[in-house]
Order: sequence, then structure tokens, then C-alpha cells
Amino acid sequence: MGLLSTSLAGVELANPVILAAGTCGYGPEVSDFMDPRGIGAVTTKSITPESREGHPPWRVIDVPGGMMNAIGLANVGLERFLAEKVSAIASLRTVAIGSIAGHSVADYVAVARAFDEVAALPIVELNVSCPNTADGRQFGHDPQALRTVLREVRAVLGRTRLVVKMAPDAPDPIAIAAAAVEAGADGLTIANTYPAMSIDVDSRKPRLSAGRGGLSGPAVHPLAVRLVFAIHRAVAGPAKVPIIGLGGVLHWRDAAEFILAGATAVGVGTALFVDPRIPARVVRGLERWTAAQGAGNIGELVGRVEA
Repeated sequence: MGLLSTSLAGVELANPVILAAGTCGYGPEVSDFMDPRGIGAVTTKSITPESREGHPPWRVIDVPGGMMNAIGLANVGLERFLAEKVSAIASLRTVAIGSIAGHSVADYVAVARAFDEVAALPIVELNVSCPNTADGRQFGHDPQALRTVLREVRAVLGRTRLVVKMAPDAPDPIAIAAAAVEAGADGLTIANTYPAMSIDVDSRKPRLSAGRGGLSGPAVHPLAVRLVFAIHRAVAGPAKVPIIGLGGVLHWRDAAEFILAGATAVGVGTALFVDPRIPARVVRGLERWTAAQGAGNIGELVGRVEA
């Protein structure tokens, strides 16, 4: 076993670094700027049953400490995804995670059922927390609604592992995490982008066409670390459910913080817009850190913050 080899809900990854949904197209696009073998996994953009054009420009802007986006879940839809994208995903030389979004329980179930037939997607991530769409978000804020959608999705997944992508602003994130685990989640992604707004003071209009969007980048990192720590201690650790820590990782030290707080794996998203070489640097830094900590494998450091 290598220093960074990682088991995520029973799926073996070469290392714990995962490219986050919505940051690298449908997956195979990463081959244009990096060797996929150097990262643990790639997450597709969120797929809905129907195609979506998303919001008009501007839908990505920079802000101090990060970036904001209001893409609006733009994607080709399930039918075209299966026909046009899956064969290329199957040729990726790393693990692929399929992201699922929808308006209703039926939408999530339809995409999940189809993804379960795709051998190239051993894990699916249920996006119930996108901050710049009105639909689907209710599942990430209401424990009972989340249980309902997860039980329905769990029932159509035969071989596929199920990860739930949580909202960072849920009224009671511990209750949401507990509901997800109770309803059959094999893992948790903590967390999606933070609902936010930016205004052009000259035009007096929102800078994003949708008005509001999701904040990501270094500004949210300490907030995401706190969530990972709290949910690992209260729910995920005792239940032995892995966490993907997501939010503001631009340096290997950011990733190491997530590991110590309780994350088994670490998502990288906004960093790809800064410098697509960052994930590889994070991997190298984590390897050096793991060795310096005297651990035989990075898994020994999960949740080992002395707090």
C-alpha cells in the first residue's frame, strides 16, 4: 500500500485528491492539462434528466478571497451524457464519480438508475445543495426530505457507492449528515459552495446574471474545515462513513487540514481556475507530509487533530 492510497466507500483511489464537480467538464477534459493517473478521482459536472443551458453571462466572477459562480447546472442531459460522454469517461485512467442533480425525487432516481448501469462510474455524488438553483436544494436543508430522496435513490443503486454533497448553510448540518447516513449514504462531501452575492456599485446591479451565486475559494476554507471536523466527530467518524472535504484547497496544507479534521479525501475545485497544476502539487505535498508525520499511510492521519 502506498503512502497516499485511499479507500473511499470501498472504491480504491491512488490518492485522496478528487477534482470537484463542475470544475473539469464531464471528466475526460482533464487530460488536456494533466495526467489523470496523478489524481485520485474526477467528478463529472452535475447531470440532470433534461439538458440545461444554465444562466446567461456573467456566471463566473472573481471576488476577494475566491470566486463566485451561478452556472445554473448547465449540462447536456442524461440521454446525451450516456450517448456522447460515457465512452470517453471509461477510458480515463483514474476513478470517475458521477454527479447527479434534479428538480424532484423522480429526477434523482432516473439519473441514478442510469448511472448504476455505467461501469465507469463506481461512485455517484448526489448534489442536493447547489446554491444557485431553486430546485433540488430543499433536500439539502430538510432531514426528512433528504431521507426520502436517498431511500429512493439507494433502492436503484445495485453496485454503485452513494455520496451526498451537503449544503454548508443548512440550519442543522449535523442533523442533515445524520439523516444522510441513516438513509444509506456511503459518504459525504462537505461542502458545496456558500450562497453569496456581489453588486456592481456603478450600475447598482448584481454582478452575476442570476443575482446570487455560490462562493468558493480560500475565503470558505476555514468554514469548511469546521464543518468537516464537527460532522466527523458527531456522525461520520462513529458511523465509519468517509468524508470528502471540499472548499478552498489551493495548497497541500489546506488538504492536510481537511485530513486532520476528519476527511478521507479532499476535493479541489476553484484551484483549477487559478492553476491546473495545483492538484499535482497537492498530491506531492501530501506525500511528503504523510512521510514526515511518520505514518505508513495517509489514512492513519484522518481525524487526528488534537482538539
